Amino acid sequence: MSDLVIVESPHKAKTVKRYLSGDYEVVASMCHLRDLPKSKLGVDLENDFAPQYINIKDKESLIKDIKKKAKQADHVYLAGDPDREGEAISWHLAQLLGLDLNDRNRVTFNEITKSGIDAGMKAPRTIDLNLVNAQQARRILDRIVGYKLSPFLWRKIRRGLSAGRVQSVAVKMICDREDEIRAFVSQEYWSIDGKFLAEGSDKPFSAKVDTVDGAKPELKTKADADAVLSRLEGAQFVIDKVRKSIRKKNPAAPFTTSTLQQEASRRLGFQGRRTMKAAQELYEGLEINGMGATGLITYMRTDSLRISDEARAAAYEFIKNKYGEAYIPDKPRIYKTKGNAQDAHEAIRPTNPEITPELVKKSGVTSDQYKLYKIIWERFIASQMANCLMDTMSVDIGANGVMFKATGYSVKFDGFTVLYEESKDEEEEKKNVLPAITKGDRLTAAEIAGNQHFTQPPPRYTEATLVKAFEETGIGRPSTYVTTVTTILNRNYVERDGKQLRPTSLGEVTNQLMKEHFDKIVDIKFTANMESDLDKIESGETDWVKTLKEFYADFDGELTKAEEDMEGKRVKVPDEATDEVCELCGKPMVIKIGRYGKFMACSGFPDCTNTRRIVQETGGDCPFCGKRVLLKKSKKGKKYYGCENNPECSFMTWDIPTEEKCPKCQSTLFQKGGKSGILICHKPDCGYQRSLSADSEDK
Repeated sequence: MSDLVIVESPHKAKTVKRYLSGDYEVVASMCHLRDLPKSKLGVDLENDFAPQYINIKDKESLIKDIKKKAKQADHVYLAGDPDREGEAISWHLAQLLGLDLNDRNRVTFNEITKSGIDAGMKAPRTIDLNLVNAQQARRILDRIVGYKLSPFLWRKIRRGLSAGRVQSVAVKMICDREDEIRAFVSQEYWSIDGKFLAEGSDKPFSAKVDTVDGAKPELKTKADADAVLSRLEGAQFVIDKVRKSIRKKNPAAPFTTSTLQQEASRRLGFQGRRTMKAAQELYEGLEINGMGATGLITYMRTDSLRISDEARAAAYEFIKNKYGEAYIPDKPRIYKTKGNAQDAHEAIRPTNPEITPELVKKSGVTSDQYKLYKIIWERFIASQMANCLMDTMSVDIGANGVMFKATGYSVKFDGFTVLYEESKDEEEEKKNVLPAITKGDRLTAAEIAGNQHFTQPPPRYTEATLVKAFEETGIGRPSTYVTTVTTILNRNYVERDGKQLRPTSLGEVTNQLMKEHFDKIVDIKFTANMESDLDKIESGETDWVKTLKEFYADFDGELTKAEEDMEGKRVKVPDEATDEVCELCGKPMVIKIGRYGKFMACSGFPDCTNTRRIVQETGGDCPFCGKRVLLKKSKKGKKYYGCENNPECSFMTWDIPTEEKCPKCQSTLFQKGGKSGILICHKPDCGYQRSLSADSEDK
């Protein structure tokens, strides 16, 4: 007989099996096999919140098969992912299979490699009930909020709505930002900018007015700016002070779940769900040329910045061989993990630095897998490299009591920047190269101008900045970020506007109701404290039943009072006006939000029941029949472009329509492959295409 190892997914099972001997059989549970019932609360509120788990309906045959194999095995190992969810899956399996909870049958793999699996199999332990209880507490909390609060929203707003402990706070954050934007009053201000030439130089450098008569000027109007400009007419511009220094620039820390999602959004344009799907595949293992199924990264749900000594040594060896001794830092880099972070795992890193992105790309992995692995690999290697050293110069330029300031730098030693630099949400000021100048030198003003500006409102959240806010405020944990964002989008509380997230009218109405009657549920500090309580359950500091009792006592009181205060009342979701007219009765059409998203309806409802899908034009023409190309969505919510004459016309594409016409046939050209991709004509038998980066056309 052989031993049985149970993991969550077939992918993971395949990779784990490769590293274990023939004495082991590896099977996948396909995640959870038991859960709370969908049709009812499934929690005994009167009996210490006892959960009433049932077998998941469509997994009965799988349960039967695993039970049979477990009965035949000499020993069963539960190898769920190394987190709360994986621990809970293992606990449920132990319950289903009748395993002894005192038996050392729980194994975890921080990385799906030979060394990672060997280490895990050599250190079996008992199931950690504190981890299980933390997961149960979260599941029960979310079930209570969802099953108690959602029906209230159905009665007071409309059916199909949902509320959630973390999702409601996320909606509030987005609505609060929208309120800030609406309330923002833009203020005019001016800057005075100059371009100067040093003697013997033909390349001007930039400087800005810093002080006037030794004080920071308040340039609120054009008159203020003109008053300063008048002082500069015919003035002599002289170098008043030159300061030189060497600045050290540190590399960014290796990725956590949050920073990986942020960087993948900024650099690759990936949404969180897309990022985590590719990361899961990289962790579970892919076929690499000559190596077989190999786990390429460590566990991807983590908020720790810790790196093992072995991983650091391997990185140093790679850096030394690739870039030289000078690129290894003087002392090991230790990145400090935030106080509220869990430190069960390492940061996200490649399992083997020698498996370079180029090697992975040659192995035929998907584009998403390659792109994500590339930034994980580069970020980790760069995080272990020497600082970038920059020669910096700051110059003060005086003229009639007006002082300009210019700063510039040049790279003395590139260090980690030879490989990778972190992307920013906002563009940094461009490099300003200053010439060789000394105090007392006279400069020629190539240009002096006053420029008008207006203060800008705070930007709307993007998925990346929202995840960053979750992390900073302690809302949710790495495993919940993607689910939270996906839920508020699917429930039509929030919509995407390009990369930005903005609340819908439904989201704002629901948020207002929640703020008025369930202030604790949408309170950021309360939700963050609840996350801390869950962490305390995990560490064994707090009893999970006690935590649930304290929460439910307040929540039940709020719900009872809200029912009393809103008895007989309903809240109307305002319709969005349009310029279109109903073709049946002539009344204006409005945009409503239904269970499946936005749609157009006649404002004369219920007398007129005309409805219409919202059509989003692209400006492109169908290359097959000449009708309009519309932006559409698949059943899974993925955007694509298709002919308005579907199904009579079958044209569809993922490529983006442009305003440019094909020089051969005058059909719409489509952009394929991003900014560095190509323009392509989809007209049958045309075949025209042109590289976006090329100066000449490739016909």
